[in-house]
Amino acid sequence: MSSSSLWIVPRVIAIANQKGGVGKTTTAVNLAASLAAAEQKTLLIDGDPQGNATSGIGVQREQISITVYDVLIGDRPLADAIIPQVHFKHLDVVPATPDLAGAEVELVEHKNREVMMRTAVESVRASYDYILIDCPPSLGLITLNMLAAADALLIPLQCEYYALEGLSQLLNTVHLIQRSVNPNLAIDGVLLTMYDARLNLSRQVAAEAREYFGSEVFEAVVPRNIRLAEAPSFGKPIILYDVSSVGAKAYMTVAKELMSRQK
Repeated sequence: MSSSSLWIVPRVIAIANQKGGVGKTTTAVNLAASLAAAEQKTLLIDGDPQGNATSGIGVQREQISITVYDVLIGDRPLADAIIPQVHFKHLDVVPATPDLAGAEVELVEHKNREVMMRTAVESVRASYDYILIDCPPSLGLITLNMLAAADALLIPLQCEYYALEGLSQLLNTVHLIQRSVNPNLAIDGVLLTMYDARLNLSRQVAAEAREYFGSEVFEAVVPRNIRLAEAPSFGKPIILYDVSSVGAKAYMTVAKELMSRQK
């Protein structure tokens, strides 16, 4: 762990919402980068077969030899898949490729199929302050593995119509996991994304989320921001692509709030 953060107990946070397009990968990439910039030793694990966190953080195809797939099916230890110091001294990445989708089928026959990722993560946990896992937008066996490996869940919630409706399914899954493979799984927070203060709908969703989840909702919100949307195509987190943008400032504030919650 970094010397500046000896007070932090290493924390594994799964970033999940089975609804697509809510800012899940954007949050995983930019929160990881913001934590690393704050000198927190951070590991970003891309747990989504789409591999968007891998490309969005700037990992090149030629850098990838071992992936989350190899780890999940038990062929390789997690340490072998780590690409160190991606953009930042304190940011390591475990990449994913479309091969990962095959693990959903291959794991079915495996004796310890729900806890393969937990075993893998535990082997490197002590080396990090934060381990962030970007989960697929589904509730299958891969997501189950990622949630079983996590201490807590961070839920990005887009400030749009129907946003809260899809959460009940996710929370039901969380309760199932708490009753079976991971009784200690907590909810670290709900992060409001795609917020537009000019829209009544954004303000309404934010108010409903705060009423339902209370203090679990982050004070910081992530606004709609063109620069934030552009950054992944350049393989850069927002704080490298445009540090002065409102998106960069938002994620740095989220990182600061997350760190203060861990004290």
